[in-house]
Amino acid sequence: MAKAADIGGKRLISLAPDAWVKWVTQSPDVLAREILGSEFQWISCESDVVVRAYHPQIGEFLVLNELQLRYNTRLPLRMRAYAALAEERYNLPVYPVLINILSPSNTAAIVDSYESQVLGLQARQDYRVINLWEVDAEIVFQQPLPSLLRFVPVLKGGDEVAVVQQAVQLLRADEQLSELEPLLAFFASFVLSAPLVQQIMRWDMAVLRESPWYQEILNEGRRQELLSGIELGLQLKFGSQGLQLMPEISQITDLDVLRAIREGLLTKNTLEEIRQVYIINED
Repeated sequence: MAKAADIGGKRLISLAPDAWVKWVTQSPDVLAREILGSEFQWISCESDVVVRAYHPQIGEFLVLNELQLRYNTRLPLRMRAYAALAEERYNLPVYPVLINILSPSNTAAIVDSYESQVLGLQARQDYRVINLWEVDAEIVFQQPLPSLLRFVPVLKGGDEVAVVQQAVQLLRADEQLSELEPLLAFFASFVLSAPLVQQIMRWDMAVLRESPWYQEILNEGRRQELLSGIELGLQLKFGSQGLQLMPEISQITDLDVLRAIREGLLTKNTLEEIRQVYIINED
């Protein structure tokens, strides 16, 4: 099965790294030097990509890209952690960017910084937020930004048939990009009917549903929804203390285990009992 990184960060940015870093930093003078390994010893993340970049006025720095299918309230802390780990590992200043692909299913406010305070000591991490549903689809064709072609249907104005057709034509014209066609169809299915997507793409939607990329994104969407429900349940039942379990729970990828935790919130009365649910299930 394709891994999350194959359908997301590294593969996406490697299509046109210079165009990507110019876009996310909003600086035409930035150049991409190298896509770095982003596997940190203490935190597992398959959706973050670190690019070593250069600006003539500030020299070398890191662009940390975190791609999320949907925003969740754990992301500010995650952005702080990833930025700090990247800076420590590579000894370069960091420009963190959070890219949210689909609008959140809840009403949680999307914030662009993390802040905490303990006994008068403060911690703060700013980061840039890019919500793809607020990005004009035309920018993909004008700049151009081939890395965003597969997301065209969920961009602003991208739900027009003619716009999706234009994206399909560009993907098929480039052998390097053509493999992303199933993902374009997947995102088109969010805004257009299945028969219309089938007509545009000229192939059976069953091919899409059997694609490992489709299943990977679908499972990640379900996972994020389960995590959001668990987070809310912990907070309602145990208050802020309940959220102490989220760093552990957020690392769980097994959907059945996450469902067991969500159901356990209805019957378990202590945090240790909740913790035992996923310890037992993971064993």
